[in-house]
Amino acid sequence: MKKYLDKTLSFKERAKALVAEMTLDEKISQTLHESPGIERLGIPPHNWWSEALHGVARNGVATVFPQSIGLAAAWDPWLIEEVGDVISTEARAKHHAAAAKGDYGIYKGLTYWSPNINIFRDPRWGRGQETYGEDPYLTARTGEAFIRGLQGDDPKYLKVSACAKHFAAHSGPESKRHHMDTNPPKKDFFETYLPAFEAAVKAGVESVMTAYTRLYDEPCSGNEFLLKDILRGRWGFDGHVVSDCGAVEDFHVHQKVTSCTAESAGKAVRAGCDLNCGYAYSNLAKAVDEGWVTEEEITQAVERLMVTRLKLGLFAGDDDPYADMPYELVDCDEHRELALQAAEETVTMVVNRDSFLPVNPFTLQNIAVIGPNAADPVVLLGNYNGFPSRTATMLSAVQDAVPESCRVWYAKGCGRGKTEDFMHDNGGITEAVKAAEMSDMVILVVGLDSTIEGEEGDAFNSDAGGDRGSVFLTGKQYELIEAVNAVGKPVVIVAVNGGPVAIDADKYPAVKALLYAYYGGQSAGTAVANVIFGSCNPAGRLPYTVVRSVEDLPDFEDYSMEGRTYRYFPGDKTPLYPFGFGFGFSRFGYDGVTAEYSPEDETVEVACRVTNQGPFDGDEVVQVYITRREGCPCKYPVRQLAAFERVYVKAGETEEVYLTVDRDSLCYYNDEGEKVFAHGSITLSVGGSQGDKRSLELGAPANTEITVEI
Repeated sequence: MKKYLDKTLSFKERAKALVAEMTLDEKISQTLHESPGIERLGIPPHNWWSEALHGVARNGVATVFPQSIGLAAAWDPWLIEEVGDVISTEARAKHHAAAAKGDYGIYKGLTYWSPNINIFRDPRWGRGQETYGEDPYLTARTGEAFIRGLQGDDPKYLKVSACAKHFAAHSGPESKRHHMDTNPPKKDFFETYLPAFEAAVKAGVESVMTAYTRLYDEPCSGNEFLLKDILRGRWGFDGHVVSDCGAVEDFHVHQKVTSCTAESAGKAVRAGCDLNCGYAYSNLAKAVDEGWVTEEEITQAVERLMVTRLKLGLFAGDDDPYADMPYELVDCDEHRELALQAAEETVTMVVNRDSFLPVNPFTLQNIAVIGPNAADPVVLLGNYNGFPSRTATMLSAVQDAVPESCRVWYAKGCGRGKTEDFMHDNGGITEAVKAAEMSDMVILVVGLDSTIEGEEGDAFNSDAGGDRGSVFLTGKQYELIEAVNAVGKPVVIVAVNGGPVAIDADKYPAVKALLYAYYGGQSAGTAVANVIFGSCNPAGRLPYTVVRSVEDLPDFEDYSMEGRTYRYFPGDKTPLYPFGFGFGFSRFGYDGVTAEYSPEDETVEVACRVTNQGPFDGDEVVQVYITRREGCPCKYPVRQLAAFERVYVKAGETEEVYLTVDRDSLCYYNDEGEKVFAHGSITLSVGGSQGDKRSLELGAPANTEITVEI
């Protein structure tokens, strides 16, 4: 028996033996994302490129969950892990069904290039919708939960291979990503851009994808500081590294740091980039001949890739516990129920004047559903999406929710973007006004879509290559809001968007409630209707700051965190809706807040009692921020999220909540990017929001502050 077939050996030993049997050309063939089979060695073909940000993507019918930014708004790692588990279940079932028919095409493998754990540092970035928001801690906790769900809990085999992307410090501009050099201050780099990646490595992520950009003058896909010193050196990463698609070609085409494809390929492999999305690595034989890389370095890369494939059970005879995943689980009722739960948990209510919501639908005789995002099922899917077998739009969900005696009036009103047709000019707004006049209340559904914000080349209506130039609604949507508001009927605005959009409810007296629903997936409409009509008590929290204008922000190309996100937002400016803000139909009270430092493991244990003081059962998101450090010698965030937990509390009842502020959160980074444990006193702020001035103005209860000596 060949050594690589011996299942008593470790995967590393088997991979080493397997690669030793390959010729140089065969090794090179396995470093391309579209890897051919090697029949004599029993290696089947494998396409490494699959996507699963919020459901199995681009591979036919699958359950579609809320887009990543919406999942982050749930502030619920337990939910995220369950979502990841369902996605990998469907991925397995679809892969085995395709492979049984000899189909090893793109998006049908088991190596999924998700999640995107870049920091959404600027709301103009079109791909911010793919991330978990602007905060490193929230991103880390959400990302590691998703990774655990995707990869499964078998001690030996992977359910699928997850991939943390894009390493590192990538968050726009999209139009300059192929040649831009990002140079954040070292403090910001280690404090903001890296923690989620370190958490992903600690969570056991199998793969890391490099970014297109340069970092400190070196391309990320050929950056030894990133890949050798930090990723494998400091963090001990033991999986494989893949380039973003076409990124290696950028070395010589756009970044001008190499002279030709062979040199670029050699530079990337030598730095530790094992797999090439693209075809630059087809020049590796020439790179060996010209001395840009050695065969031994290529061998090491292929060994890492073979370990991943062995962990996935992709070779005949392996005892893969996931090999018999039944196809019936794809798009099944149980998965649809989870998609609805996830959509409900994401809905973030930031305005509810006079407790207008929830509304009893049986009190309505007429209701208007208006807006460009009210009846379009595609807008709910975000990008990098799958295709559900059924989708609930806001319009269809309201039609299903109200009694037969209530008439639902619908008008689109206007379009979303710059390509409005003749049907959606002021005549469309006139129709919307008439629908509002005919109704007892209006649900006005506005926002964006993935033609307006997204990746370079995909968002064809965006300002620049996928990004937005502002945080404002596009087209004539503000005109639509003003016209409907002027009718005077109660209005509930539902914003369907990825990145933040500025809707100042104070400008519109008729607007009674404002909900951010993100791109909520296949059950988005039902989730929103359930909130409006009271069968769901919302508890989503904003995963980003909704600023009033990009005029309140630094230049988009500046990767310093100064003046960015809630952590460093300027004190002389006020956000429209703050990070971490959101509330439901009940008010929650806090008492018995304690915090105790544990010197053994260098953590702070926080405890509190949370009482539901309202008439509705519901969830509360308990948040702990560090707001002050005594004696910190460098600039420190205004606030830093350090712990959170989403907890269910019945009306009138009290739950005890226990949270841990971990050691990493107690550290700070100095100006050289070194992590320093912060001895001395720190002040913690505990409550259902940041406890900042703007959250209090919007109705959040005051937080409890407590000082701890560490």
